[in-house]
Amino acid sequence: MTRGARSLRALTFLEALSFSAIVAMFIWRWQAADPYSWVVFPIWLTASFLLHRDTPKTLGWRADNLWPAIRQGLWMFGAFIAAIAGIGIFLGALHRTPQHLLDRHRFIGYFAFCLLQQVAVNSYLMNRFLYATSTFSSPASTQDAGAAGQEHPVVAAALSSLIFGALHWPNPVLVPVTLIGGFGMCLLFAKQRNILPLTLGQSILGGLTWWAFPIAWHHSMRVGPGYYTFAKRLVSW
Repeated sequence: MTRGARSLRALTFLEALSFSAIVAMFIWRWQAADPYSWVVFPIWLTASFLLHRDTPKTLGWRADNLWPAIRQGLWMFGAFIAAIAGIGIFLGALHRTPQHLLDRHRFIGYFAFCLLQQVAVNSYLMNRFLYATSTFSSPASTQDAGAAGQEHPVVAAALSSLIFGALHWPNPVLVPVTLIGGFGMCLLFAKQRNILPLTLGQSILGGLTWWAFPIAWHHSMRVGPGYYTFAKRLVSW
């Protein structure tokens, strides 16, 4: 590997870490101080996608491999759904209804939110870490890491899911759920780059998680300062 290739790989790694740090800053500081600060994310992602010459194929924004992507994820999502449903039954959730799954407007809204998360976690972070941790011969861009060398999807998935889980701090339910689920979804993305089945699967799992665990645990799926704010509302109730 040439010095230029190593430098490009290191810069890509730092870029992904910097984006993650900015997301954390938004969650903990900026969203309260400036509600319009979210605009930095579409600007950053668009600039990065253009700079790295990403395509709908590499980003997973495609339909030509939809069925293979759905088929490969059935076993994992089936296992996760069964596990969370079992936990819900054990914790006595049968007296509640999974509103995020049954209410059409809530599900559509949550699906859109999960789609944004999949763009950030897989289309962006997973792609960048696949490139940064790969073994290259003569990479010209990050458009297709596999064409330049050998990918290490387990390493890239571990990095992406660790960040994904950490950004859900301090929620004691969402941190482990997003860490484990994120790792599995990143591995699926590395095999079949399509975020649509992952978005649907995440939407279902998220709705079940809201239903299965007591609201006193997950605080209506809040993260960051919102988790503590919701705790005060629970006390007032």
